[in-house]
Amino acid sequence: MSLFSTISRALCALVTALAISSACAATKDDPIKIVYHFDSGLEQATKGLRNIKNHLDVEPTTKIVVVAHAQGVQFLLDGATNATGNPFNIPVEDLAARGVEFRVCEITLKSNKIDPKKLLPQTKLVPSGVVEIGRLQAREGFAYLKP
Repeated sequence: MSLFSTISRALCALVTALAISSACAATKDDPIKIVYHFDSGLEQATKGLRNIKNHLDVEPTTKIVVVAHAQGVQFLLDGATNATGNPFNIPVEDLAARGVEFRVCEITLKSNKIDPKKLLPQTKLVPSGVVEIGRLQAREGFAYLKP
């Protein structure tokens, strides 16, 4: 292979990489996308829901997805309350009205024998919570936060 051919191929690869990179790069006008990871129970949910509310109060165009698995699904069960007895369904409803999505791990539900009908209506089932978090980060450009 000639030097010219090698340089041409390298240049073509560089131009292609730059084109893909610029097409995928977020601009300052694109909404920020955040995945919040809940896996530790009701105390984490209390803090996390407050964090999300504050996040949207400051940056209302942020696209937020909550992914819950393991003990993190507890707050999304009908009738769940925080340490002071306040129900979780109210802040979940409020945040869902602001565009927050709540995704729940099916593996967690099956392994803990939780009937999906016990979930709040604002939830959506995903096959695996950790796979969903990885997919959102790798394929959809979401930043990761864990309260």
